[in-house]
Amino acid sequence: MFPKCSRLVLCCALFVVFALSVAACGGGGDDAAATDATTRTEPVTTTTAAPIIAPLTGLVDPTGVSMTRPAMTVKIDNTRPALPQWGVDQADVVYEEVVEGQITRLALMFQSQAPGKIGPIRSVRNTDQAIVWPVGGIFVYSGGAQISIRSISEAPVHLIDEEAAGDTMFRDRSLRAPFNLYGIGDKLFAEGGEPVPPPPIFQFRAAGASAVGEPATSFNVGFRGTNPSNAVNWTWNPASGSYTRNVFGADLMTGTGAPIAPQNVVVQFVNYVGGEGRGGAGAEGSEAEMLGTGEAWVFTGGVVIKGSWRRDSKEAPTRFVDSAGAPIALAPGQTWVELPQIGYAVTVTP
Repeated sequence: MFPKCSRLVLCCALFVVFALSVAACGGGGDDAAATDATTRTEPVTTTTAAPIIAPLTGLVDPTGVSMTRPAMTVKIDNTRPALPQWGVDQADVVYEEVVEGQITRLALMFQSQAPGKIGPIRSVRNTDQAIVWPVGGIFVYSGGAQISIRSISEAPVHLIDEEAAGDTMFRDRSLRAPFNLYGIGDKLFAEGGEPVPPPPIFQFRAAGASAVGEPATSFNVGFRGTNPSNAVNWTWNPASGSYTRNVFGADLMTGTGAPIAPQNVVVQFVNYVGGEGRGGAGAEGSEAEMLGTGEAWVFTGGVVIKGSWRRDSKEAPTRFVDSAGAPIALAPGQTWVELPQIGYAVTVTP
């Protein structure tokens, strides 16, 4: 038997040994966890945001500005005294419609770009409400017949007329009226409109993809007005992938010296109805029928695709299909929509 003091010393010694053993075991576990934490790596996931596509051109919009704007349609003159025109090359879509005397006017639809000078701005016509209804937004004009003003007032657009334009328009006093009224793109957009952004109105093929159709080097749209002639000749330029517009005997350039060179030209044959006098195309107050179906020729990528157009309601965009009923896809870029009266000659050079 040990003395009491010896037993006490032995117990204390055993306790110390046990405590040190526990501490040693615990320390090893912490070191292992730390080592594991430093060697283990978590998988890294990277995502690439889809590019922003401008709705009316099908082009990539690196700035994203097309997601912040409505569509804006501006009516401009299209006669010889109105030349040079400003802003036409920067429009996403251009409509050419027949008005009185069988001359034509242009409806420039902007969205992805805002030119500093647009014009010369002219009056509204009855066909314009049918053009703007699917996209809404802003409609810019300078006066018009009461029947046409009532017509555009029914469309879902914010109207900006010269009388209430403020500093969004200006007149160039060095030029003769009425061919001297111009709009300022950014200021007009700042007036606001809905929806933002507008819905797309065309189908586009992938960038660089070829179109399948009959080869068409050039073609002539036989608008019949004399000014001295409103007939338009378009020529395919494979180097630029665009069409050159020739009217009044010359290839047209804008006020900045830029060529008018869209990537697509759609010829949508329509019937003009109503108006004074004999009615129809060329009559005061006539209107293109843009609901229903009709013939359409689509020029894109140096070929022509002959098919038809269809539109079921004012709110719906016009759809273009080939002879087999398949949708026609356009090249990304600017599109002109020609609206000749049914019966106007359109001739194609292979």
